[in-house]
Amino acid sequence: MKGEERREKILKALRESRDPISGGRFSEALGVSRQVIVQDIALLRAGGCNIYSTSRGYVLEEKNLATRVFKVRHTDEQVEKELTTVVDNGGAVEDVFVYHRVYGVIRGQLNIHSRRDIAEYLQDIENGQSRLLSRATNGYHYHTVTADSEEILDLIQEKLQEEGFLAKLQDYEPVDFWNKAGNI
Repeated sequence: MKGEERREKILKALRESRDPISGGRFSEALGVSRQVIVQDIALLRAGGCNIYSTSRGYVLEEKNLATRVFKVRHTDEQVEKELTTVVDNGGAVEDVFVYHRVYGVIRGQLNIHSRRDIAEYLQDIENGQSRLLSRATNGYHYHTVTADSEEILDLIQEKLQEEGFLAKLQDYEPVDFWNKAGNI
């Protein structure tokens, strides 16, 4: 199989999957090494595909989704409720990031689209004996949320507000995180 054909198969699989696909799985299915898959992903990215690496594999972000950043605050015990509020109302939690006055923006990719993704994420935190990123900022953090429409994002915002999770931006916080923080 030629490289171009293999990259088309990778892209097709990513478009059809709601779950991340690991490099190892691609490697097995396409009969090439993991390094070849890494190079193929790099070439697809260079060609304009929004492919993100997560701890569970590769994910394709289609550009036609509505996107909004929400600033939220809650306790560690409320993480599941917050994430469930988003996915149950039609959204996907793409990332989590904090804005720290000293360190700037610190971001982690999540790609949470379902309750199963939430359960896996919470299990990964527990098994890794890790702490939530929001602990660095007293529970305040941000999520980039995608959905099929602005109306769905409006509904998610309303539900997050009802649950008491939305937080007010402070004067020192940049409003346009995507352009003012170089590593987002």
